[in-house]
Amino acid sequence: MTDLVLSGETPAVDPALLRPGHLARRRLDTLLDAGSFVELGSQRRHRATLFGLDRKRPDTDGVVAGTGTIDTRPVAVYAQDRSVLGGSLGEAHADKIARTIERATRGGVPVVGIHDSGGARIQEGVAALDGYGQVFRANVAASGRVPQIALVLGACAGGAVYSPALMDFTVMTQEAAMFLTGPRVVRTVTGEDVDERSLGGPEVHAERSGCAHFIAGDDAEAFALVQELLAYLPASADAPLPQRAPQPPLPVDLGALVPDDPRRPYDVRDVVRGLVDAGEFLEVQRRFATNLVVGFARIDGSTVGIVANQAASLAGVLDLSASEKGARFVRLCDAYGIPLVVLEDTPGFLPGARQEAEGIIRRGAGLLAAFADATVPRVTVVLRKAYGGAYIVMNSRSLGADAVLAWPGAEMAVLGAEGAADVIFRRQLAAEPERRGELVEQYRREAVGVQAAANRGSVDEIIDPDETRDALVGLLRSLRDGRPRGFVHHTLPG
Repeated sequence: MTDLVLSGETPAVDPALLRPGHLARRRLDTLLDAGSFVELGSQRRHRATLFGLDRKRPDTDGVVAGTGTIDTRPVAVYAQDRSVLGGSLGEAHADKIARTIERATRGGVPVVGIHDSGGARIQEGVAALDGYGQVFRANVAASGRVPQIALVLGACAGGAVYSPALMDFTVMTQEAAMFLTGPRVVRTVTGEDVDERSLGGPEVHAERSGCAHFIAGDDAEAFALVQELLAYLPASADAPLPQRAPQPPLPVDLGALVPDDPRRPYDVRDVVRGLVDAGEFLEVQRRFATNLVVGFARIDGSTVGIVANQAASLAGVLDLSASEKGARFVRLCDAYGIPLVVLEDTPGFLPGARQEAEGIIRRGAGLLAAFADATVPRVTVVLRKAYGGAYIVMNSRSLGADAVLAWPGAEMAVLGAEGAADVIFRRQLAAEPERRGELVEQYRREAVGVQAAANRGSVDEIIDPDETRDALVGLLRSLRDGRPRGFVHHTLPG
């Protein structure tokens, strides 16, 4: 971008637009409450001298940082400005970002960063790389201590993509892109002809890589998402959860939402809206691993994290991506003291050579460990079926769930009735194949029904669907103050 040159014939220009960083300030002014921004480091400049940088030393060094409020709640903020040195990161630029994150950690407030950068400032060499290391170290130190939200509002390349990946949530706009190596390098090295959007656009990261938690149409929508997200989160791991006046859920017939036939799909988000305050649910990573639904809601006026198998996608099985998605969300909720409500309806883990080769054992173990390690209140409701290893992994009593509830028609077993009958009664079926239906029903009646699980204590109570909301309210109230403090659980990708 060329510098603005004034002459006697040039129309009057707002002086604020002549200051380096005006794009970043405009974005921050839109994000923050009016008049709340306090800028820090506006006169900061780099000290590099090579390759002509001694003649280009703008104030801000391409990033505007400071403090402000969002819906009256204090936050630390920074915004990279592509119109100043391409938003590239050098020593001074990195120090401003790192100090902002460190200030947020010390103050116990969320940090929101606007990312719009071409990457490392090549002219500064190793100093720029060390600057990235400084920022990443600050991200890791803040992980699990204060919420970190990245807004990617432009193309970010190279080292510029790692900080958003280390933060708790990443919001991308339709104009944004993230990639380690840009299209030109990819074309040179691999011969692959690809543009920025196909390489690292919002659809790629929302649907395939899982790097983007939310997609917004433009800057304004992205800022609104941040405001909505922060309303569910505490200021820090040591702060209380935001409280609102309790509201009734949507008036729906929960029992009618879930078909009796275990093979028939339904949208579990409809069940969620019938359980949570005002039916309001902020889904996280909506487009990634759609067979598992995670997100934030309120029950009895207080924030809860929802983890639910989605029968409408892959029948609600757990696979590589769903396990990864669930594990990180559970760890995040645990770090910030957010109780977990698990809605279970899964036939098990997705079988297949690809799943095994790409690490379903490791990824599934990650979800298992996240639940077993969590210290927040956690309640499971078995809606319809819970089979095999997925039964264990989805916050079972054996992993330490505070309570497991089940609806009357729920089924819980090592295998579904048909698969189990084929194993247990294989000799009878070989001799009398016409008895298969009878033997399947015998196994379902004697071993799969929820009553057997309740008799042995794997289920704490069998409840009617319309009792679920009241049961959750009562259980969460009784568990609200029981979480130990004084430890840090990181929310970093695993």
